Amino acid sequence: MTRGNGGWKKAYPLVSRMLLTAWLGSAAVIMLVPIVFTLTNSLMTEKEIGLNYGLLGKMTDAGGLAGASFVNLKLLPDWLSPEQYVHVLVLAPKFLQMFWNSAGLVVPIIAGQAAVASLAAYALAMLRFRGRDGLFLVYLMTMLMPFQVTLVPNYLVIERLGLMNSNGAIIWPGVFGAFGVFMLRQFMTHIPGVYAEAAKMDGGGHFTVFARIVLPLAKPGIAALAVLLFVDYWNMIEQPLIFLREASMQPLSLYLAYMDEGARGIGFAASVLYMTPVVLLFLYAETHLVEGVQLSGIKG
Repeated sequence: MTRGNGGWKKAYPLVSRMLLTAWLGSAAVIMLVPIVFTLTNSLMTEKEIGLNYGLLGKMTDAGGLAGASFVNLKLLPDWLSPEQYVHVLVLAPKFLQMFWNSAGLVVPIIAGQAAVASLAAYALAMLRFRGRDGLFLVYLMTMLMPFQVTLVPNYLVIERLGLMNSNGAIIWPGVFGAFGVFMLRQFMTHIPGVYAEAAKMDGGGHFTVFARIVLPLAKPGIAALAVLLFVDYWNMIEQPLIFLREASMQPLSLYLAYMDEGARGIGFAASVLYMTPVVLLFLYAETHLVEGVQLSGIKG
């Protein structure tokens, strides 16, 4: 019995690791199925897509009553056709227009929030002043509120400032978002204070400490923040739908809503192009993202 129990104790970590790997692999495959279908269907012709996703018939029960309709899900196309991408990129200038609309909104938000959040996080993490913890608590409360709760106050403020139907209605609330302050503040608390104290002993002020010590050490956190902000604001729906009334100013995230039933192939191609920047950015900044989220700036 002792040997048996000992053998089981030695094999248990291996078995549990194998089961966990199998479970995570199955979950990953399930989540990748819609992406694979989108990619392969974007290479089909519109006619083939219509044949596959049109209603093929009605399922009937034993009594002969019609039930739910069903379609023919097809993974691989009969012929690889780039016509959907040609239509989206060449024949449909609206896609490229909305692409640059998204870039014109997302890039200033990322740059602005990184600048504002890094300064605010430095004050909340490295400085000591009365009311600091209470101020940080206010940031947490505003971050936990969903967009629907603050929609009416934001709408009134934006309308009073005359920013309605302009890029500023999206950019300025994004620049002063609370998430960046929270994330960078948590990251900067892991930076040893002895570095700042040494710089102050050499005659450096707060700007020197921030620019030459804290900011270089916080680069992984800022990179992780940039990735998370890009994903969040690249996929935004409610803000442009409410604050941008003209369709010509709306971002790419609303483009697919204009697809009709006869343009399903174009919708697949547009979806692939839409998610490509997010995938490329994640692959490029994966290391910084993991390091920044784990808040592992300095060890030792």
